[in-house]
Amino acid sequence: MKILYITYDGLLEPLGQSQVLAYLEKLSSFQELDFHLISYEKPEDIKDLSLVSSIQERTNKASIKWYKTIYHKKPTALATSFDILLGIFKSLYLVMRHRIDIVHARSYVPAFIALLLKKFTGIKFVFDMRGFWADERVDGGIWLESDNLYRISKWLERQFLLNADHVVSLTEAGVEEMKSFRYLNSNFPRITVIPTCSDLNKFKPYKVTKNKEFTLGYLGTVGTWYLFEETVKAFAELLKIRPESNIFIINKGEHEYISKCLEDKNIPLSRIELISSDYEEIPLLINKMDAAIFFIKPVFSKQSSSPTKLAELLGCGIPCLSNKGVGDMSRIIDAERVGISLGDFSESSIANGITNLISLSKEPDIKDRCINAAYKYFSLEEGVIKYKKIYKSLVKLK
Repeated sequence: MKILYITYDGLLEPLGQSQVLAYLEKLSSFQELDFHLISYEKPEDIKDLSLVSSIQERTNKASIKWYKTIYHKKPTALATSFDILLGIFKSLYLVMRHRIDIVHARSYVPAFIALLLKKFTGIKFVFDMRGFWADERVDGGIWLESDNLYRISKWLERQFLLNADHVVSLTEAGVEEMKSFRYLNSNFPRITVIPTCSDLNKFKPYKVTKNKEFTLGYLGTVGTWYLFEETVKAFAELLKIRPESNIFIINKGEHEYISKCLEDKNIPLSRIELISSDYEEIPLLINKMDAAIFFIKPVFSKQSSSPTKLAELLGCGIPCLSNKGVGDMSRIIDAERVGISLGDFSESSIANGITNLISLSKEPDIKDRCINAAYKYFSLEEGVIKYKKIYKSLVKLK
């Protein structure tokens, strides 16, 4: 069974390594699955020859045929159109040359390429939608609902959902929302829910040197979807309750903004550790935390969102303080008692959330509960099995 996998996220970036390559390495271990992978790589990443060599070695070892394509950023519409055009020619050649059975499109730009391939060749099409992309652009303040790009993207989303042979959603909440789409009333697609899973052989408890006092951690970016100013308010509340506590932040590229937010709230420098880290180091660093925090804007598009960091933190046995209105996140946190989910960001809610998080982190079985929840919902092996079932079902339909 030959599969063409197209991702607009680069394999040279942490997201591509955790959410594309990690899956394909395991899927490739099944002899009946043969992968051809097109990824769009940022020019600055391509220049990192050591990184390219490392990823090439991994794809070679897994017998994945990797076709690197340069990602173009500006001007946005023209750059994306050019990327799509390149992708169409490259994909069509690969489909015809290697007699590809299935095209697996990760998100909307690859889905446009895949839709054309299906129209031209009749190939089976998996739409791995990763969320409501066009609505994310609006909710993120990048587009307006009145913009032509938004309207065109929503029309394309409709075509993807109507024409895909199988759809992958990150959340049950996203599926429920799609059930309200009128155009799907009589033609609802075959859908499988596969959240952003993690390799729990890597994201697991390790013995590390921890601070004696309570350490609240933050992992990843602070921009666009993440409500970092509300997070800093929570840090301030923590220090009111437990002045000797520590704040541990792992982030790349946004230290200036983070430092300003902390300074504005008078968070003492002595209580802060702010570092950058390579992806491979993150599991060990997470284990230095007693609990973690992240808040995400509870907007429409986030109903289909599954934050990767939740899987990674739980896998390491770390309970989380987060918020409701984001995919299946609060349902999982509340049902498994592996964290606290806030209904709003008022001062009293944040203060209660911090107090309850501290208490939760002291429960003797909290680490085991977190790990069990990670395996129940976010195991990479379970995600791989679901993808394999999708591929096999489509080949049977041919």
